[in-house]
Amino acid sequence: MSSQRDRSGEKWPPWREQVEAADSGALARVPETRRQALVKLAWVGVWLVYLGAPVSDLADGGHGTLVTAAATLGLAAFVVAYLALVFLRTNTPEKPEPWMYGVLIAQTALSALLSATLGKPWLVLFVYVAVACGAALPFRESRWAVPAVTAVLAAIGAAVDSPGDLYPALLIPALLGGFAMIGVKQLVRTMRELREARETVAHLAATEERLRLARDLHDLLGHSLSLITLKSELAGRMLPDRPGDAAEQVADIEKVSRQALVDVREAVSGYRRPTLTAELAGARTALATAGIGARVHADGPPPGLAPDAEGALAWALREAVTNVVRHSGAGTCVVALTTEGGIVTLTVSDDGRGPAEDQRPGNGLTGLTERLILAGGTLDTGRAGDGGFTLRASVPLDLAPVAADGRRTRE
Repeated sequence: MSSQRDRSGEKWPPWREQVEAADSGALARVPETRRQALVKLAWVGVWLVYLGAPVSDLADGGHGTLVTAAATLGLAAFVVAYLALVFLRTNTPEKPEPWMYGVLIAQTALSALLSATLGKPWLVLFVYVAVACGAALPFRESRWAVPAVTAVLAAIGAAVDSPGDLYPALLIPALLGGFAMIGVKQLVRTMRELREARETVAHLAATEERLRLARDLHDLLGHSLSLITLKSELAGRMLPDRPGDAAEQVADIEKVSRQALVDVREAVSGYRRPTLTAELAGARTALATAGIGARVHADGPPPGLAPDAEGALAWALREAVTNVVRHSGAGTCVVALTTEGGIVTLTVSDDGRGPAEDQRPGNGLTGLTERLILAGGTLDTGRAGDGGFTLRASVPLDLAPVAADGRRTRE
């Protein structure tokens, strides 16, 4: 069996194939293979067993040869029309085509003709007409068509059979069968919508995972590669006269490269969550390497800061420092972490050239905004008072009680 694919053309994961394989209701889905079509046809055709009365009437030989032949052709045409309507329309959301109304009218007329001329055994055809109306017509039409067919059955049945026998034998089955098919069709519609929603959720989950990976790789590689570039340039300037210092820079480049490789592997695996303590230390190193004075007014995360919120602030610090090193041309960078009113705010400000007036946020700031929103926070950027650039990232504190050792507790 070939692998199934979603609407974007990508192969289904194993869990999705197992779910789809388990969801194999014959009536609820449009047949995609010959086997599915045969299963659905068998499910629909099994109810034709109740046509035994008219078939027995023809087999008894109580009618002339011409009448028997005409009735046989009429019954065959009725069965084909019934199977086509129920098979094609049960799981089709579109409005019925005009020919389907003609088929239903023809079925009703044929049932009336055969019942009026051949007698009581043929009244059962009206039950199938009621079921076909429930399957082929939309609800606003079928809710009236089923009682109308039942009324025609009652009228003709009163002429060919006693009403006392007709009521429990055919009138109730016609009503129940028709409205049961309406319910089945509504159930099929719900199942179809759930299946489409499930596919949409799977597609959105895959898209979100791609976005997460893109954000992680951008933030990880942008910071690490910027630091490697700076240290490489510094080592190049040291090589002629200070080979020992250049060797130290090359060793640092190796360390940063190895750590970047570890970080990328963790990001791909979905386990990467940076900490403020580590990023503050990394910010001091990156700024010092770039020759930018660092004034850091933060020692680590405040008590009560949730891991997701801390991770979002750590990513914000990494992105801000990377932009200062790469783009600002600043001489000084100030990093501050404050807590006020249950909100933790990280502020990174520099005295560099600042952004252009018409400059749009890049991929880094866009991904950072998404991270903070997921943590319940916000991001604000703008020019600093001395012409540079300021980034403020805010996240809410976890309001759970904090123990004496700084760990959060739960009641």
